[in-house]
Parts: sequence; C-alpha cells; structure tokens
Amino acid sequence: MINKEALLKQEKEILYNKSMATNPIAGSGFTPRPQISNTTRPTMNRLYCGYNNSDNSSMLRTMDYREIISELNTSLKGKTNPTDFYSSLNAILTRKLGAQFTAVGLYQEKSKCINIKLIDKIGGTYSTRIFLSDETNPIVEAFNKQEILIKRDSDFLKLSYLQYSTVAIIPLISVTNCLGVMIIGDNNVEEHTDLYSLIVNHYALFMHNANLIEQTNAHANTDSLTSLSNHRGFQEILSHELEKAEKKSSTLSVVMMDINNISKINRELGHAKGDEIIKLVAEKVKQNIRSGDTAGRYGGDEIAIILPNTDTNEAKYLAEYLTYSLSCCFVDDVGPIKVSVGIANYPQCAKEQEKLLVSAEQAMYISQSKGYKDGMSAIISASDFNFWDDLALHSFAEVLTKRHSQLGVNFEEELVSKFANEDISSQHHLEELASSLASAIDAKDPYTKGHSTSVSKYSEALARALNLPEHEVQRIRLGALLHDVGKIGIPESVLKKPTHLSDEEWEIMKQHPIIGAEKVLMKNEALKDLAPMVKYHHEHYDGSGYPYKLKGEEIPLEARIVAVADTYHALISDRPYRKGLGVEKACEILQSGAGTQWDAELIRMFIQIAPALATTI
Repeated sequence: MINKEALLKQEKEILYNKSMATNPIAGSGFTPRPQISNTTRPTMNRLYCGYNNSDNSSMLRTMDYREIISELNTSLKGKTNPTDFYSSLNAILTRKLGAQFTAVGLYQEKSKCINIKLIDKIGGTYSTRIFLSDETNPIVEAFNKQEILIKRDSDFLKLSYLQYSTVAIIPLISVTNCLGVMIIGDNNVEEHTDLYSLIVNHYALFMHNANLIEQTNAHANTDSLTSLSNHRGFQEILSHELEKAEKKSSTLSVVMMDINNISKINRELGHAKGDEIIKLVAEKVKQNIRSGDTAGRYGGDEIAIILPNTDTNEAKYLAEYLTYSLSCCFVDDVGPIKVSVGIANYPQCAKEQEKLLVSAEQAMYISQSKGYKDGMSAIISASDFNFWDDLALHSFAEVLTKRHSQLGVNFEEELVSKFANEDISSQHHLEELASSLASAIDAKDPYTKGHSTSVSKYSEALARALNLPEHEVQRIRLGALLHDVGKIGIPESVLKKPTHLSDEEWEIMKQHPIIGAEKVLMKNEALKDLAPMVKYHHEHYDGSGYPYKLKGEEIPLEARIVAVADTYHALISDRPYRKGLGVEKACEILQSGAGTQWDAELIRMFIQIAPALATTI
C-alpha cells in the first residue's frame, strides 16, 4: 500500500533540492545581511542535512541542564546591551541545545508591526517585519494570544532551507506587557519547551529593563516643559560636539538666549503665563534650527543652542532670524516676545567647554544691558567686546557669581588670572586695564566706591607738587590706582564688615599688600615696577606698619606718597561707623602723625595742596 504522506514528503524534498541549487532563499520575505562567523562553514550537503539531523535528540536527552543553566548565567552575566545579550543567547541555544536558528521579534507600536531578526546556526542573519494586520501569521497569533505556539514547519518564515524545522513561537512577556516574540527552530523543541520558556522569560525581563533604562535616561536628559534637552543633557551633547570639532579642526558656536522680563511676568501674570512663553520660544527654536543642531533649556528662562560647523557670522544670522520670528509672536497681556542673545565661538572665543559657556552668557548679559534697537535685540558675540570694558566686567561678574557653585571659580580668581595673562600692547591699554581692575576692586566694598580713583588723583597731585619727572608721576598715578588690588583676595565678609575687625580678621586684612604685589602685579611683566607702591603703602615711617615694619627711607618714596593719599581719602570718606571728616580736620590728623606714621615732608606738602584738591575732585 502506497504511503501518501511519504510520497508527499519526497516530492517536497525534490522541490527543495531544486530550489537550493538555484537560489536558497528564493521567494523569501527576509532581507539577507550575511554575517557569517569565523568558524569553518560546513559543506552545502552537511549544512542542509545537518539542519534535519535527528541525532541531536540523543545528544539532548543526555544533556546536563544544570550545565546549560550555568553557562547561560556565565555568558549573560554583566550584559547591558540588548544586541550582545541576544547574540550570547543565540550561541548557547544553537551550540548547546542544538537549535537550528533563533529569531527575536520586537513589537513596534507606532507602525503596528513586529520587527524580526533571525540568526541561524552558522551565523547568517536575516530580517523582516510582520504587520499585526496579518492575523493568519503564526507570529501574530502567538503575540495576540500571548500563548506558546508549536509549528511543525517554518514555512511562514519563507526561508527555504529552514522550512522543515519544528518551531516554537514564545511570547516575550514581562510583568503584564508583551514585548514581542522569540522564535526557536528545533526539531526537539517540544521536549524542552519549559527550558525555552524560562530562557525567553529571562530575555523578556532583560528587554523590559533595557527599555525602562532607555526611557529613564531620555527623561533624565529632557526638560519636561519644553521637550528640549535639559541642562545636563545639553552639557553632555556640547562635550561630545566639542570633541568632534577638535578632531575635525572645525568651528562650533553656542547661542545663549534669555527671555526678558520673565520674572515680572511670573510675578504679575502667574507662572502659567511664564511657562506659556517659555514653551513658545522653545517651539520656535525647534522649528528654525538645523537637523544637526541641538537646543536645550539651559536655565529657568534661558535657552541655548549648539551649532556645529558654524562660525560667528552664521550664528548671528540664525540669532537674528530667531529674534525676528519671536518679535512677531504676540502673547495676550504681554505683547511681542523679546530675548537677549549672546554668542560664543569655538575655538575663537574659548576652547574649554565652561569658558565657552561663560563667554556666551557674558555676551548675553551685555545684550540685555544694551536693550533694543528698532525693536530688535542687540545680538552680541563674545568676540565683539573688550573684556576690560566696564559693562563687560560687570556682566562677567554676574555670570561667575551666579555660577560659582557650579564652577568652583569666583569672579576675583578668574579676573586675576586674566589680568596676569593679559598681553599689554600700549600705555593706553595699560591704563585702561588698571582702571577696569580698580573699579572691580572698589565694587567689592560699597563703602569705598571710587576710592582707588581718588587715591590715584591725590597721589598724582602730591607727586607733581614734589616736582618729580613726568614719567615718575605717571607711574605713581597707576600704582596708586592699583594700591588695593590685593583686596581681591580678601573675603567679602571681612571687607564688608560694618563694625571694627577682630584680631583674626585684621590679620587677614593685613595680607592684601602682599597679595596685590606678588600674586597680581608680579605675574605681569608690564606691571612689575608698580609692585613696591602696592607692597609697602601700609608701612609707617617709625617702623610700626605692615607687612615688613620698614622705617624711614627704607620705604620707597612712591609708597610713602600713596600712604598719605590713601589715609587722606579714608578720613574724608563716609564709613558705616562715622561720617566723613572735613578737609581741615583730616589735615589735623595727618599733621599729628607726621614723622611717626607718615613722612613729615610729604605731610607738609600735602596739607598745602589739600584745600585745592577738595574743590577739584
């Protein structure tokens, strides 16, 4: 009697062998991506016969499952990348359990499909996608029902040389979510379904955790209000882009935008209105930047943009377009949106990440100070202004004061560093530099505003009264302007104390002449000859002063001149504990200390010119 089933199987094998002779994956819905391992590939006959080799069953029946589980544990331990995890899993299933292939299908909610990646036992990889609308497909059926399906052949995969494999389609279920399916081709699959289920469940948990970590990381670097990168995410991206710019020797610009009056809007109209404006600005920025650019919410009302391969002029063009677009946006009860804009360029303005950001913020503050022209924001680049300009210094102080806790660098330290490294090109440059630094120092002490400038003028007047050479007069004028430069290193709690200093605080204050001379002026070649005036202007003629207790003419003449001018201005200035003295009373005090605290000849000369100074300064 003819066995019809045997004949049918024989016919299929003949057709199969013909198809393999021409195109082994003819008619396949898979896109082949050959990634064959380095192991010696079997011959054609061994390959296809081996896929149906029933001898695997005897090997598997004697397999020590404890050994398999131990190897799984060893191979998968420490894996954090889903691709690496699946590759290790596939290697064990095909090598140890005799599986002919494995495939992972992960569900994509947006496209309503299952993306499948298959790896066979010789390392070939294939991929396809199955849409959920194909309800007759066993993969879709297993996914929808969340049940294990066993198929006697793998025709539904449309891979000719795999079509005789028995296949298990196991849903990837973690907690209550079905993430997709795992497909295992193994003629002995029914004997090991429980083991396969255990392995697949472990893989599902891994994928679930990987998805959670990805979502957490995305959320950690994304601002919830604007959907832009948050401060942390922005910093990470900027670091990466700067590394690329350095390797490629290319430029990069940072645009910093501050939404004006947002605090007033929050206070008067509520935070909901402020949030509305911030979201609108963020949306406009997202619409108008290029695909390779990155925008982030840098602060509460600040949005920053990273522009790779962009010079300053190109960044200005984008900033101008953005400010124009925002000025056309009218918000109820607020009107047009106005922003202040600062730009800094790598490597033109700075090469270090923090300095680049500080430069952009400084430019933004200058833009804020300059306001609007013809209804448009002043767009300022860090390359547009002189650092030692009063407005630039004030803006720099604002930025570093705000960010001191982040950077660990205060305004004074950075200022001294820049001052010491400044390349002084002319006398005018030197005078401008000294004036700016003196203003910054006086700003630390609200009770001595303008003190350095006044002491400089008094010292110059006294030097002229002594008929000193003009070049020496000018040197004394500059030295007197910087006589308190060392106060930049004294804590504000000491400088601004409204009452008398304690002994410990006084010892700290007495360090400022040395700090000024050695840590500021001596660091710059053009300023070294001013150091004696700064270092010794608190020495007393009788040797009772500080820091070195010099006496008489051991104290340089220029330092003795500055000492008189410094004391006189202190006497006539208002202090928190007393009102400023009149000229006559101040001169009486100077006279009483002539020959002990100050040079008697200088006091005599100064008292003669003091009345005239009071009317001109």
